[in-house]
Amino acid sequence: MSNKKCVREKYLYLSAMLRAREAKMLTRDKAERMIDAPSFDEAAKMLTDCGYKDMSGFTAKQVEETLAEHRAEIFAELARLSPNAEPVEVFRMRYDYHNAKIVIKTEADGRDRTDLMSASGRVSPEVLKRSFAEEKYLGLPPVLADAMVEAKSALARSQNPQLADFILDRAYFAEICAAAKNLGSAFLRGYAQILIDAANLRSAVRTMRMNKDAEFLKTALIPGGGIDTGRILAAFGSGDTLASIYANTLLANAAALGAAAVKGGTMTEFELACDNAVTAYLTGARLVSYGEAPVIAYLAAAEGETTALRMILTGMLAGLPAETIRERLRDLYA
Repeated sequence: MSNKKCVREKYLYLSAMLRAREAKMLTRDKAERMIDAPSFDEAAKMLTDCGYKDMSGFTAKQVEETLAEHRAEIFAELARLSPNAEPVEVFRMRYDYHNAKIVIKTEADGRDRTDLMSASGRVSPEVLKRSFAEEKYLGLPPVLADAMVEAKSALARSQNPQLADFILDRAYFAEICAAAKNLGSAFLRGYAQILIDAANLRSAVRTMRMNKDAEFLKTALIPGGGIDTGRILAAFGSGDTLASIYANTLLANAAALGAAAVKGGTMTEFELACDNAVTAYLTGARLVSYGEAPVIAYLAAAEGETTALRMILTGMLAGLPAETIRERLRDLYA
């Protein structure tokens, strides 16, 4: 047994602190009250009780910047307080790969998308862009660096940025799995598996809807999930067979909705169900008194909260009907 498997006690203070904070997080009830508020300003003011600054009078851009700052503050604080780096690094790496995809797309069509890059990763957008342009990757995490080299080569060879995305996705999930192994965390491993299973289910459903072949799906599938990729490929072409593979998992409902989507149904409910399955997994951390699990669940919950608030506030600014915003809202951890 590795030493890291024996340090749950080191999380006692941090776990207690985050449990207290969870009481202030956005709940479904609070989200509903925001959506039904008579104005954007009144909805924004409600968030001060959740620890956010008053965003009344803000533009959509200011809302985005404020939410990004709030997330960055959480990452920075928990990076200081966490006994191990992996719980926070797992969430930061998502933004590294997001930024890498943007750099690849810019290489593909020449359009500058710098404004879409995030400062929440392990590597600053400026360093990542420079590394890619100069093909000097020494300052980047090794897995990310290797993936960017491979993605750039694939793009030059195929002129298809989607293939580059597949390479980056595979590296991203490999890093999460490696972090779980290094930390010795069964909870983080389970989180990685549900993320991979959801990603593979999405890929299978989208591939069938687009009438692509099994070879295309094979390039998109990610190894390391709870459902073997071979079983998914064997079920290719039948939404119902695909659904049966996921029948006894947290993604059962999502897979059933995916089968309907393959036959021409809406993708919205399917996508929501995939995200909700991940949230359902995270709620298991409520049964854990202390350790890395409550920290990982809190970070994921904070991400979900940010996504929900962006959807509500920018939706209200755009004049979207309350029911439209409500339909797009994912389940919340709190």
